[in-house]
Amino acid sequence: MVRPEDTRYPAGKSFAWGLQHVFTMYGGIIAPPLIIGAAAGLSAAALGMLVTAALFVSGCATLLQSLGVPGFGSRLPLVQGVSFAGVATMVTLVTGGGGLPVVFGAVIVSSLIGLLIAPLFAHIIRFFPPVVTGTVITVIGLSLIPVAARWAMGGNPAAPGWGSPGNIGLAALTLAVVLLLNRFGNGAIKRVAVLAAMVLGTLFAALSGKAHFSTVLNGDWVALPGVLSFGMPVFDVAAILSMTLIVLVLLTETTAGLIAIGEIVGTPVDGKRIASGLRADMLTSALSPLFNSFPQSAFAQNIGLVAITGIKSRYVVAAGGVILVLLGCLPVLGRIVAAVPAPVLGGAGVVLFGTVAASGIRTLAKVEYRENMNLVVVATSIAFGMIPVVVPSFYVEQLYERCTSGDCIIQSDIKR
Repeated sequence: MVRPEDTRYPAGKSFAWGLQHVFTMYGGIIAPPLIIGAAAGLSAAALGMLVTAALFVSGCATLLQSLGVPGFGSRLPLVQGVSFAGVATMVTLVTGGGGLPVVFGAVIVSSLIGLLIAPLFAHIIRFFPPVVTGTVITVIGLSLIPVAARWAMGGNPAAPGWGSPGNIGLAALTLAVVLLLNRFGNGAIKRVAVLAAMVLGTLFAALSGKAHFSTVLNGDWVALPGVLSFGMPVFDVAAILSMTLIVLVLLTETTAGLIAIGEIVGTPVDGKRIASGLRADMLTSALSPLFNSFPQSAFAQNIGLVAITGIKSRYVVAAGGVILVLLGCLPVLGRIVAAVPAPVLGGAGVVLFGTVAASGIRTLAKVEYRENMNLVVVATSIAFGMIPVVVPSFYVEQLYERCTSGDCIIQSDIKR
């Protein structure tokens, strides 16, 4: 019997469904290089180089993860992309005087360390019964809901129109199209419901003046990724130690992603498969600085897309990886995808991220709760996992100093 993830579809369908994955993760994949590049004081041209490099490397990482080679790649429909987990650390490094070469050197060494310890992480699967995997998947989905909300409001709190009825309405329109196509469409339409909704939402935004394509044709059409365009990596011990801590987070993220996609696809994910997936993650992370990019990890929003469309084939995700590689080599295509307004992404994200949470709840429904600690474990874990989402300042120590007059308070935050 053919495993669900090994199902093959015609090339046309595979690339159409793969394009959905690209649309779903595009905003998340270009944000880290933009933030880090801006902190480094790069020019617009250099920022564009970081963005295309991120697309190219993420496409290669997705191909390795989904298709696999001996010892590397989980052979599951898992999309890889530049992780947000290390953005704050990398911004600190680039602003500390070392610039991007220090970041790239730290990423290379820390990822190689992660490659060595990946098999150790693979053994933790034995400690992940359904009560644990279901809780983890549920928390992943719930923690992503604020991302969809920010997209729906406009994506950037400093931009004009943040939270305006126009932005919320555009997100609601996109969400409504997704729901209608899933309710009344046939099987083929349901599989492209998210892509169709995003296209229709973008067209409506263009007609209403909220999407602009005037600059799409400006700039190079073809540009191959550069190699070490920002200089040779610099290996700083303190920076390497900082990034090694981030690598531990990335290993945890990807492990959770592998378990989640295994639950959704309905295929066994054992220690050997997790080890192969983590090795692919760390190998591409170690090589990414050579092409001017940053560490990779699994993208949870694309796990939600697999759940909502029911398309479990890793070859569809591989087709999305090919599109990402092309976007990295064809900046004009990247500019077209980048023209999709954030509220359109937000409308689709509500369904996608909610589906991840619902998949976790479905797993938790199989758990026995009578006369054991399972209910307490689920309740405590979900509540504790949601604390940073509902109260982002929970892990920030608040120091209050009252003025001598007693009628004012000075507050300062110290990061722990």
